[in-house]
Amino acid sequence: MQEKKTKDDLMEKMTSLCKRRGFIFQSSEIYGGLNSCWDYGPLGVELKRNIKNFWWQSMVITRDDIVGIDASILMHPNVWKASGHVAGFTDPLVDCKKCKQRFRADHIQGKVCPSCGGELSEARKFNLMFKTFLGPVEEEAASVYLRPETAQGIFVNFKNVLNSSRMKIPFGIAQIGKSFRNEITPGNFTYRTREFEQMEMEFFVEPGSDEAWFEYWKNERLRWYLDLGIEKEHLRLRDHRVDELAHYAKACVDVEYLFPFGWSELEGIANRTDFDLKQHSAAAGKDLTYFEEQVQGAQRYHPFVIEPAAGADRATLAVLVDAYHEEVVEGENRVVMRLHPRIAPVKAAVLPLVKKEQMPEIAEKIKKQISRYFYAEMDVNSSIGRRYRRQDEIGTPFVITVDGQTLQDETVTVRERDSMNQSRIKIGELIEFLTKKIIGEV
Repeated sequence: MQEKKTKDDLMEKMTSLCKRRGFIFQSSEIYGGLNSCWDYGPLGVELKRNIKNFWWQSMVITRDDIVGIDASILMHPNVWKASGHVAGFTDPLVDCKKCKQRFRADHIQGKVCPSCGGELSEARKFNLMFKTFLGPVEEEAASVYLRPETAQGIFVNFKNVLNSSRMKIPFGIAQIGKSFRNEITPGNFTYRTREFEQMEMEFFVEPGSDEAWFEYWKNERLRWYLDLGIEKEHLRLRDHRVDELAHYAKACVDVEYLFPFGWSELEGIANRTDFDLKQHSAAAGKDLTYFEEQVQGAQRYHPFVIEPAAGADRATLAVLVDAYHEEVVEGENRVVMRLHPRIAPVKAAVLPLVKKEQMPEIAEKIKKQISRYFYAEMDVNSSIGRRYRRQDEIGTPFVITVDGQTLQDETVTVRERDSMNQSRIKIGELIEFLTKKIIGEV
């Protein structure tokens, strides 16, 4: 019998499990922590890396029309002036005159502090970019910004990629990397943070074909989350209202997930028109047009851009929430993370039934064999039941047990996480079995 996953305390349970099992830790915890900053532990870093690899595989490796880059986090400050971030990347900020806390004005109803009831100041614009200095002198001329998005690194490299890769429109440029936003009100665990990782792709198309490509990428990106193993009823597409659209956008839709705190954005797919390339072309004095010869003659134009922009941290959180299940098995509470095998941090765990009769040595040999292909671990401590439960909690899809029969016929017991079904498999057939179960489902 499974309990509902929409309980109010689900995020608290998730936070506890993430710390206990090594998914996510509070940053700088021994010093009291740093608000809205998180560290990924041994299992969390594997899960997030698997999600990023799955995105890269679907966006770049398996396609002929998208290439990748890795642009610098620090860029020329004129990049952010041309893009509009210096002047317009702001949130309305209010201060409580009594308790000194700060809030986003558009998140507050009335003129009273939601924390202490004190009077709030007038709203003022607050730029979300982190500002720092390049070189040894802290002066305005040396100021630079930590990028608030990875997209601009793609736009300023448009001609470099075009000339070096000889791509033809329509084509895309993909990037995974850290971005930074000095959010006024971060929260909900890792959902809204000041340091985060984006998975963005800019797809350059001929003007006039942009609406068809926008529809294509809407459906393609929704399908990707389903392939990630997220339940269909927990996902939806939400079109932006006209008053929500960014100044550069012709249209935008969000892929949203039903978190315990409500429907919230995982990814935005935007039709950015030709705004960015035109802005940088004018500001830098460089030609960022695309030239092609057609049957009806040559033409030169600034491509329109369709941008699927996903958050790696948000995708990871959604996967964790969606995978979390509680059920009662034989009178005992069982917590199990039903992570899809392709993204589970540990693909297989090898357990010797007891610490004798050469079982640990055989288990270690099997673990090393599997580790050549998949992330595996060996666990020898505590009872076999408790070791099963630990693997359930970290989402390991397959547990391999070395027992007395192994010594006789070189077979092992393979337990599947979700069904808890067990079967005997020859040691020599384990890699083929795991490969079919993990990679064969892609």
